[in-house]
Formats: sequence, C-alpha cells, structure tokens
Amino acid sequence: MPKALVSDDAGSWLVRGVETLRDGGCAPITVVLGAAADPARDLVDALDVAVVVADDWAEGMGASLRAGLRSLDGSTEDGVVVSLVDLPDLVPEIVSRVIAAAGAGPAALARASYDGRPGHPVLLGRDHWAGVVETAVGDQGARAYLASREVTLVECADLATGRDVDSR
Repeated sequence: MPKALVSDDAGSWLVRGVETLRDGGCAPITVVLGAAADPARDLVDALDVAVVVADDWAEGMGASLRAGLRSLDGSTEDGVVVSLVDLPDLVPEIVSRVIAAAGAGPAALARASYDGRPGHPVLLGRDHWAGVVETAVGDQGARAYLASREVTLVECADLATGRDVDSR
C-alpha cells in the first residue's frame, strides 16, 4: 500500500504529517504525492496545502524531492523543511527545534538527528535547492548532497525515534 494512504490508531499518516509540520511552524506547506496520488490528494484537500505530483515517483524518494523543490521555483521562500510521510512519531517540537537551530536565510542547512544518527526533517535553505535537485536520485534523496556539506545536526532523540516505518 502506498505510504501516503496508511492510517493507524492515531489516523492518517499523511494528514498527521501535514499537521505536524504546520504545528511545528511551517507555512505554506507543499505535499508531494506519487503512488495513489488521487486518493492521497483526497486526504489533504481540506488542509490548505499545495499538492505536487511526482510523475516519476517509482524512481524513489529523489523524484519526490526534485518535484517538490522544482515546484518552489519563483517562490520567495528562503528555505524548506523536508519530511517524510513514514515518520509516525514525528512531533511538532522536532520541526520547531530544527527550524530554530538552522537559523534564517538561504544558506541554512540543518537536520534532525536521533542518538547521533541523521534523520528527518531536514531544513534546506534556498542556496542548496539546485544542488539537491541535481544530486537527488533513487531512494537516496539528498543524502549525497548533505554528506558533502556542513550540516547542523539537531539532536531530537528525547522527542522521538526518528525511524521510518516500512511495514505495518
């Protein structure tokens, strides 16, 4: 099942992810969809978000990341917080902590870490978008780009595990 359609006892992971980002200080919010885009879009229709479909979603996370960043061309945003739908224990305090640690401006680059292990969310200042789009391939997302840069790691293990969930 596409992860954007997964629900658990606390509800839809997709809806919870949007609410977590919003409550953590993100606005506006863009949701990138791939597999089962139409039913997933139905879940977020009432949430006041922009929706982008990554037509090449089967390539992996990199396709979604590229689609999301490209959709922001022409925006006035200095940075973007990137998160994943399969992080059901992500809480708004983590998002807020990463934003605060990154500081403002287009050069910002920060990511949550959990017991020293880098994870999500990731804050990418505008200066990094083109480089991320160029290197985001397969299921690696921005991993290669981030590995070659000085990134502010923001410890968040006191708030969540940071583990993505790949099965029920």
